[in-house]
Amino acid sequence: MKNPVYLCLAHMGGQEQQYIQRAFDTNWVVPLGPNVTEFENLLADYHGGNTGVVALASGTAAIHLALVALGVGKGDEVMVQSFTFCASANPVVYVGATPVFVDSEPHTWNMDPDLLDEAIAERIRITGRVPKAIIPVTLYGMPYNVERILEVGLKYGIPVIEDSAEGLGSRFRGRPMGTFGTYGVLSFNGNKMITTSGGGALLCNAPYRTERDEMRERILYFATQARQPLPHYQHTDVGYNYRLSNVSAGIGCGQMAVLDDHVRHHRHLHRLYTERLADVPGIYVMQEPHPDYESNYWLTTILLDAPLRYSELSRLLAEEQIETRPLWKPMHLQPVFSEAPAYVSGVSEELFGRGLCLPSGPMVSEEDLERIVTVIRDYALAQQ
Repeated sequence: MKNPVYLCLAHMGGQEQQYIQRAFDTNWVVPLGPNVTEFENLLADYHGGNTGVVALASGTAAIHLALVALGVGKGDEVMVQSFTFCASANPVVYVGATPVFVDSEPHTWNMDPDLLDEAIAERIRITGRVPKAIIPVTLYGMPYNVERILEVGLKYGIPVIEDSAEGLGSRFRGRPMGTFGTYGVLSFNGNKMITTSGGGALLCNAPYRTERDEMRERILYFATQARQPLPHYQHTDVGYNYRLSNVSAGIGCGQMAVLDDHVRHHRHLHRLYTERLADVPGIYVMQEPHPDYESNYWLTTILLDAPLRYSELSRLLAEEQIETRPLWKPMHLQPVFSEAPAYVSGVSEELFGRGLCLPSGPMVSEEDLERIVTVIRDYALAQQ
């Protein structure tokens, strides 16, 4: 029986255990401690040292707290990329606001800045209010159109929350994703570029350290049950139990040592997929649209032209013990968001109908890739 090939399996670098052992040896197994502090410092350094970092229980929690910190609440609207995982949109509902979905541009698959501009103008005409935030996504590791999205945000005075859950290690013009908006969101779920088993972080971005520190303290306040600095327990705001544990942060500290290796491996696999599938009819491997865009290629993604079908190809790969996944189903097509406003161009719906994610993680070998490519090639050629 052939060995299974998983989409993106976690990979331990070897140093994680020493940090975990330190947590147990010192009895620091709570959501605070030296591993948490070190992990936050390592993340801050990786992102250029000009951001305040708060390690949290998940990337979803990070988006939620960013919205809370920006004062988003009942009756507000938030502009959200439609082509994404539900965690980009769910926190908007948590705070009582309404997500307004915006379709993708074809060359990055991320939020279309021109459509965003039109959508905001119309929301203002309809509601008489300016949306409270914009949430673009670094989808599958591909940077969004940073320059244009920030221009639109500045035009209307709307802060940007970067959902870079899939974008750790990706860059735009050499600068790490997650550092452009008011806040940046990271995820360390088990299938991401690095893992803490579960977990996430919020990057608090501001040009001056005093402002960054103030932003970070506000996030920490809400992440630790909004407890007032008094000897007794007193609360004037609703808070959340969102801090990352010292044990999980220890895994993260060890993972930071192999992050660059992981990024190189993902990008190497993408180059091999591109080379091996270049002459296969009906198959397109997603590429960086411009040298400004540097993707970590968290997942290598392909599009199939008719008469090829991703569901049939996925079934054939599954028979060979190879895991794949369809592209995200757009949020504006999800039943839970059927009543939400949506500004749709048809791009994300077409991508959803044609696309497939291929195994891309650090545990995927070149031999595994050749198995995958062989199945894809044989299927595509059989349809000719």
